[in-house]
Amino acid sequence: MVKLKLGVLISGRGSNLQALIDAAADPSYPAEIALVISNKADAGGLARAEAAGIATKVIPHKEFASREAFDAALDKTLRDAGVGLVCLAGFMRLLTPGFSQGWHDRLINIHPSLLPSFKGLDSHAQALKAGVRFSGCTVHFVRPEMDAGPIILQAAVPVHDGDDEDSLAARILEAEHKSYPLAVRLIAEGRVKVVDELVRFVDGDFAAAALLNPRG
Repeated sequence: MVKLKLGVLISGRGSNLQALIDAAADPSYPAEIALVISNKADAGGLARAEAAGIATKVIPHKEFASREAFDAALDKTLRDAGVGLVCLAGFMRLLTPGFSQGWHDRLINIHPSLLPSFKGLDSHAQALKAGVRFSGCTVHFVRPEMDAGPIILQAAVPVHDGDDEDSLAARILEAEHKSYPLAVRLIAEGRVKVVDELVRFVDGDFAAAALLNPRG
């Protein structure tokens, strides 16, 4: 089996990276992590990758004169590693339109809300302020606009009375750790295609059966 090579971009502790590492440890998983890149040398996720024997690289964004120069270094490093799909996993940098267009439909992100609601930072606080009864996470293809792009998979979790940002975030994070590896699997198996900026599943039964993609 030829496995899809992943490049994972991180800035912090790397809990979603760990979910991908754990999934890829299964020999039947159709993707493997070729490289983990961080813009911060002290990112905790680097140690997770190194413990799993995965190549890592630090590219400090402050060493570059512009966002375009930094993204060009990212792009070259990923391509040199033979990466086929780039996964943003807590990467706290806005990518330039040129980068996202260069990896069109090969660049994905996970966001802790049910997009298009509650984009940007503080999504948990936004959800609580709005009084929604459900929140969750979204895995989507990246487009130049922040937290936008074709939605691959969503997982819904309840918002409980008495929730604060930390308790809601913890519940959503559990869903993220299931959703991201599943989304990558679907892409690696060729079961996802983008038609008119909407994701369609090649296996038509998937959307109806997936617990992580609830239907109203």
